[in-house]
Amino acid sequence: MLAILLVCAAPVVASYFTYYVVRPEGRRSYGELIDPQRPLPNIEARTLAGDSVSLPRMRGQWLLVSVAGGACGEACERHLYLQRQLREIMGQEKERVDWVWLVNDDAPVAQALQPALAHATVLRVPGAGLAQWLAPAAGHALTDHLYVVDPMGNWMMRFPAGMDTRDAPKAKRDLERLLRASASWDVPGRTP
Repeated sequence: MLAILLVCAAPVVASYFTYYVVRPEGRRSYGELIDPQRPLPNIEARTLAGDSVSLPRMRGQWLLVSVAGGACGEACERHLYLQRQLREIMGQEKERVDWVWLVNDDAPVAQALQPALAHATVLRVPGAGLAQWLAPAAGHALTDHLYVVDPMGNWMMRFPAGMDTRDAPKAKRDLERLLRASASWDVPGRTP
């Protein structure tokens, strides 16, 4: 009778031990969630062709955003590559994600980058306007991170500085969770 009592009580004792002693941590995201979220600012941007675009018109899609000057050094090229790859590995869900490069100066974009940017949204945005919206982690520059903006236009996540291809699977998991959680209300394509 004592053995039956121990067998029945073992799961309860194990659960209390696990909860109060071992303290398992819940799922953690690779990216840092932003609280409170910051909506897209009402500032005018320009395409590389010189057309004017209001940033709030970017609503309606998940945005994977990088910021860099037009000269686009090695870190910028790495971010553009990661953005493209992260979008592509989303498979069928890739149409719900846009990759966006916000150019924060007037330097010309190298011709060598133009073919790689065919599926990207590239906009020139005043640096002061970006600084009011996006913010880097302490001790880092705005250009060190990739940022995630939800379809309602809110900046809601920042990936760590120095992210590279080894970290891409972690970022992919975060994006998959976001897309799965929003599947009931978010649809591919930007709404007018």
